[in-house]
Amino acid sequence: MGLLALGINHKTAPVEVREQVAFAPEDMPMALQKVCADLQLDEVAIVSTCNRTELYCVSELKGSRAVLEWLGDHHGLSHDELEKCSYVHWDEEAMRHIMRVAAGLDSMVLGEPQILGQIKSAYAVANEANTVGRYLTRLFHDTFAVAKQVRTETSIGQNPVSVAYAAVSLAQRIFADLSKTEALLIGAGRTIDLVARHLKQNGVQKMVVANRTLERAKELADNFGAKAVLLSEIPEQLESADIVIASTASQLPILGKGAVERALKKRRHRPMYMVDIAVPRDIEPEVGKLSDVYLYSVDDLEQVIDENLRSRQTAAEEAQELVDLGVISMLRSLRALDAVATLKAYREKAEQIRDNELDRALKQLDNGQSPEQVMTYFAKALTNKLIHSPSVQLKRASAEGRREVMDWAKELFELSNQDIDRNS
Repeated sequence: MGLLALGINHKTAPVEVREQVAFAPEDMPMALQKVCADLQLDEVAIVSTCNRTELYCVSELKGSRAVLEWLGDHHGLSHDELEKCSYVHWDEEAMRHIMRVAAGLDSMVLGEPQILGQIKSAYAVANEANTVGRYLTRLFHDTFAVAKQVRTETSIGQNPVSVAYAAVSLAQRIFADLSKTEALLIGAGRTIDLVARHLKQNGVQKMVVANRTLERAKELADNFGAKAVLLSEIPEQLESADIVIASTASQLPILGKGAVERALKKRRHRPMYMVDIAVPRDIEPEVGKLSDVYLYSVDDLEQVIDENLRSRQTAAEEAQELVDLGVISMLRSLRALDAVATLKAYREKAEQIRDNELDRALKQLDNGQSPEQVMTYFAKALTNKLIHSPSVQLKRASAEGRREVMDWAKELFELSNQDIDRNS
């Protein structure tokens, strides 16, 4: 029985390929059952996100080609083209890979937390589809435990490594309680969308989105319960804005020193935190010279991000050690599971021998033989039957010079050298 991990990710394939091998959530149960049936797999789970598609298979497969061909056929892709951008891990390396993925060590943004939730979802779907058994169940639960340990025992996820996140994190250094602040967001692109999400997650309830077109501003604002205005209305909104974050595609500054000065007077010089993420800049640099204004450019944020990335790299080394320990623990767990199965089979065999001899003894009693004779025969027959197979195998091992088997037998049957010498 082997564990195979086959997939593609953001490191090996462009988005044009990744989107072609992605599995829609509604199609996943059927795909899981189909790959199990088509390839006669014992267990399978599929992780499918915007950055990766990975199949985790447990089977007697001797190679990965069959899984790759199934994936290509399922999505209508060339096998050879898919092979060029795929990767394969077996057994211990497959365990290490999924633990690294869940811990955020294999992500586009080092340490990002979303992937763990996506892997938990993949396991839940496979479990619901009845395509996971004891092996993958153990693998996923051990993986979740390692990822949690990485989160709690290292600082890999504590420092922002995106411009949007860094902008909001800096705001927390200036305002003790973000829930009491109001934010003015200038622009309505992806960066401002991310900024709005981070602000919302950190308690900011009042937000205004200003954009060149009101329709787009309203579209984004509705997602966060915010107010939508045009760029021309920014001066009126500045008075109540504690946080101003700008990111547009304008070639000229949108916010000048004069407008900010007038807003500060009306605010009675309550501080304003301003971040200009745009290139070219949306806020005139002179605004940063005003008292009570904390103005940061995209370069300032990049410095924060670089520092935090270095911090995450250090944490990643600690996380890798936890992953390695997790793999060792997983291997021990699997060996223990194998031992349980072997012991169960041995016990069943012993019980069958016992039942057969007991039936024979009971028949002897029914035929009138004395209980003492029957018990003596039963004990002798049971002993002979139980030690017959081990005796045959030990003689064979000895004749073949397999000394390690003899040593294991002494440990298994708790035989001392004195016991052996007495019977030499």
